[in-house]
Amino acid sequence: MAAAATMAAAARELVLRAGASDMEEEEGPLGGVSGLQEPLQLGELDITSDEFILDEVDVHIQANLEDELVKEALKTGVDLRHYSKQVELELQQIEQKSIRDYIQESENIASLHNQITACDAVLERMEQMLGAFQSDLSSISSEIRTLQEQSGAMNIRLRNRQAVRGKLGELVDGLVVPSALVTAILEAPVTEPRFLEQLQELDAKAAAVREQEARGTAACADVRGVLDRLRVKAVTKIREFILQKIYSFRKPMTNYQIPQTALLKYRFFYQFLLGNERATAKEIRDEYVETLSKIYLSYFRSYLGRLMKVQYEEVAEKDDLMGVEDTAKKGFFSKPSLRSRNTIFTLGTRGAVISPAELEAPILVPHTAQRGEQRYPFEALFRSQHYALLDNSCREYLFICEFFVVSGPAAHDLFHAVMGRTLAMTLKHLESYLADCYDAIAVFLCIHIVLRFRNIAAKRDVPALDRYWEQVLALLWPRFELILEMNVQSVRATDPQRLGGLDTRPHYITRRYAEFSSALVSINQTIPNERTLQLLGQLQVEVENFVLRVAAEFSSRKEQLVFLINNYDMMLGVLMERAADDSKEVESFQQLLNARTQEFIEELLSPPFGGLVAFVKEAEALIERGQAERLRGEEARVTQLIRGFGGSWKASVESLSQDVMRSFTNFRNGTSIIQGALTQLIQLYHRFHRVLAQPQLRALPARAELINIHHLMVELKKHKPNF
Repeated sequence: MAAAATMAAAARELVLRAGASDMEEEEGPLGGVSGLQEPLQLGELDITSDEFILDEVDVHIQANLEDELVKEALKTGVDLRHYSKQVELELQQIEQKSIRDYIQESENIASLHNQITACDAVLERMEQMLGAFQSDLSSISSEIRTLQEQSGAMNIRLRNRQAVRGKLGELVDGLVVPSALVTAILEAPVTEPRFLEQLQELDAKAAAVREQEARGTAACADVRGVLDRLRVKAVTKIREFILQKIYSFRKPMTNYQIPQTALLKYRFFYQFLLGNERATAKEIRDEYVETLSKIYLSYFRSYLGRLMKVQYEEVAEKDDLMGVEDTAKKGFFSKPSLRSRNTIFTLGTRGAVISPAELEAPILVPHTAQRGEQRYPFEALFRSQHYALLDNSCREYLFICEFFVVSGPAAHDLFHAVMGRTLAMTLKHLESYLADCYDAIAVFLCIHIVLRFRNIAAKRDVPALDRYWEQVLALLWPRFELILEMNVQSVRATDPQRLGGLDTRPHYITRRYAEFSSALVSINQTIPNERTLQLLGQLQVEVENFVLRVAAEFSSRKEQLVFLINNYDMMLGVLMERAADDSKEVESFQQLLNARTQEFIEELLSPPFGGLVAFVKEAEALIERGQAERLRGEEARVTQLIRGFGGSWKASVESLSQDVMRSFTNFRNGTSIIQGALTQLIQLYHRFHRVLAQPQLRALPARAELINIHHLMVELKKHKPNF
């Protein structure tokens, strides 16, 4: 019971505090009282209930005991009943004070209530207005959606109508025949610009009508008749104009290139015929082919005939071969031979025909050359003829492609229809000429002219002549190889015993070979050909064999060597002057010349100094084998050699020098041989000194008579010729 009483007292305390807190909160906004704590909400606490659970009571008690105010009351031992009455009194006072405050603020509260009521009325009206506005917005949004749908539909209809209008406009524009077109086609000359402009318009309308007719457009029938009459009129005028231009080519002394160039300005005329009147287009093309074919054939046949009249009268014949003797006699009725057969083996200035400046130089004018009594070799005539053919063929091919609107195989066929007879005529003439041509240099130059002209045609993008160039080369190469084989065979068959008197000077056959080989090598260097090098190699072998056969006819070895050296030196000099220094021919003859020169020097030193040479070789061999003691028995021989050399070396050297200068036609080569002989003599005498320095011969009294090696060198330099 005591515990229950205590709990009841605590509960009342809490209730009082809760009531005080409520009063303080109510006074806060009205009376200015603030800072009170939140009331403790315990709900209804029934301690007499049978359902009361002691555990929960303990929890509440424990919670209330944690309150600061209860703790303070319990700690100080305050009488709770007295304290409870005091609290109730204070609550009554506070309640009365609060009532007074409410009474004092009653007017303000009433005013606030009125204001709140007025605000509620205003807000209610605004709510009504906003509701009406929302309703209006909903209707406007619906109208906007309707307008958008209508606008989209109108846009679609507009686009459809514009598309239909564009199609109809194109159709109408393509079908309507304006008066300007009719007037220009019927009345304007074909050379006026407006006729060409309206002809292009007519061609476009005719194409449009054909297209629309294929689609089944009924309106085409309304303009078909007008367009057909205009087309017929235009075709007639164009046909007359082009045929007049083509017929003007046939007039004598007419430069057909001028009207041909003028036709290019009206190339659309043929395109119009090709699209609207193929029969007339074929007629014009056939007439052009026939006319130009005859013109080219006549021009080149005449030019070629007049060109051949300015060729050199003296040309190479079948007997003008490298191995043919100059003394060969001919029959009584035979033609006189070339004044100098060597000219057909010499290049001279003939090689200039393949230089860039000369290759594309203006063609030769035969009547001007005849008037000036000028003559030309065959390769110059060949260059002029084929440069004219190249120039005209390139111009013709480009004209055909542009005017007749063709390309590829069709352009080739049309080109050969125009130029075929001319090309066949030139091939036949070349074949006929080559059958009796024995000028290998001329044929080889013609081959290189063709190779260069073929490159020029390729640069001009004219492939129509490729087959012709192949046919020309197919004629030139076999003839060139045949002539070269004939020269090789002539050298192989040459009998030295039939050549007349022998001479150590360079032979005319070797000179022919040197000139001929250097000519072909210098030409071949520009565009190398392996077959040419092989043929030249065969010819070189035969010439070397020929030189050896002729040298064998001399009785003495010295004369043989002089002949070989003179011929090798001459051939080497010509080849180095006119061909590359690193060619196979130059290298081969250089080796032969060096070998024969060394042999000749030994042969030259043998008569005056043969004993000295033999002794030095024998002594060096004995020293090398370790048999130097055998030299003690050679004192007399050595003494004779020392005194013999000292007394005769000057005269021997003088005689040697004169002999060399008489034997060799090339003074420079003779000087080189003398210098080589003197050098070898000094080396020989120096070796002789070293042999005499051996212990076995060192005490020889004759050693005092030896010539000082440096003195000998100074004296020998005086005999060195200067040129």
